[in-house]
Amino acid sequence: MQKDFSYPLKIEDINQGEQTYKLRANKAQLETLREILQIPAVNYFEADIKLTFQKKKGILDVSGEVRAGLTLISVISLDEFEKEYKSNFSLTYDTNATYEQIREMDEDIEDDIPDIVIDGKIDLGDIAIEQLALVMEDHPRKDGEEFTSFIEDDSPIRENPFAVLSKLKK
Repeated sequence: MQKDFSYPLKIEDINQGEQTYKLRANKAQLETLREILQIPAVNYFEADIKLTFQKKKGILDVSGEVRAGLTLISVISLDEFEKEYKSNFSLTYDTNATYEQIREMDEDIEDDIPDIVIDGKIDLGDIAIEQLALVMEDHPRKDGEEFTSFIEDDSPIRENPFAVLSKLKK
């Protein structure tokens, strides 16, 4: 599948300071997003992303908001329904870090571990899709739907087999 919703940025091309990007999916891109998310439909998808780059430190802060209107299938009724999502996010990339350096940092659980940049670029489309996927429910259901378990068993209640023995006289 060709990736239609891709907005790659080379780290070397990002200017010092703050930059903003507005991503809006067109009809073809909505179909690509539907396939990626494996849902019946993506009705709209938007992301406002702000980059703040500190070149000397090699730190890239990526923050923003993702908004989407999706058609999902309820795991309870199997009916399709519409749901809107709106999520704010904030990520930090260390543009100079290697996997080994991140692994060392990972040993100290209390540190916030920055993401690393692969092949000298980031993809704003991937970031936006990932942020939406993180807030989507694993088992979507319509508002008000609840799972209730019930057992349909028409067989008569059997008497405890030991109750017969208790009736015997010694």
